[in-house]
Amino acid sequence: MKKKVIHITSQLLLPALCALLFILGSSGCEEKIKPSVSNTYFSQNYPTQESWNSKITFTQDGKLAAIIHASHIAVFDERKETYLDDGVRVEFYNEQSVRTSVLTSKRAKVNDITRDLEASENVIVVSDSDKTTLRSQKLFWSDAKQLIHTTEYVEIDAPDEKIQGIGMESDKGLKRYKIFRVTGRVENIK
Repeated sequence: MKKKVIHITSQLLLPALCALLFILGSSGCEEKIKPSVSNTYFSQNYPTQESWNSKITFTQDGKLAAIIHASHIAVFDERKETYLDDGVRVEFYNEQSVRTSVLTSKRAKVNDITRDLEASENVIVVSDSDKTTLRSQKLFWSDAKQLIHTTEYVEIDAPDEKIQGIGMESDKGLKRYKIFRVTGRVENIK
């Protein structure tokens, strides 16, 4: 009797398996609809290009304007921004392609459309002509105006004076600077 039950079960099981395989196999012929995937999140939050220990050269009217060195560069095409970190060095050049000053900072951001730069964390600018030194935690370079500026606290050590204050603007060679609110000043240093 046991043999008959097993035999009947196997007789019912085989057609059931065949029917199941037929149903599963025929459903594979249906058109599959794939969900749409938006690349917006990824293109805005992840760089499209990265580089390490690199430099970017900026020219204006075919003449050298600035060279940026950075330990890490991340380009975000969608945002039109380039982020620089782990140590940034910017060399500014005048109209004759002679270096006028050097800016260093921990990190910076470049607007790829305007070519403006925002430098942050331990920002130091040293002029090549007389070694005037500007220190701040945040500085901006306006490419259109060819000016360094900030609304933050600054210290300027020049050969003949030391000035502290809030907010400033200057040419890239630190020859003509203006502090908006002076908080300390020592003159005639030699």
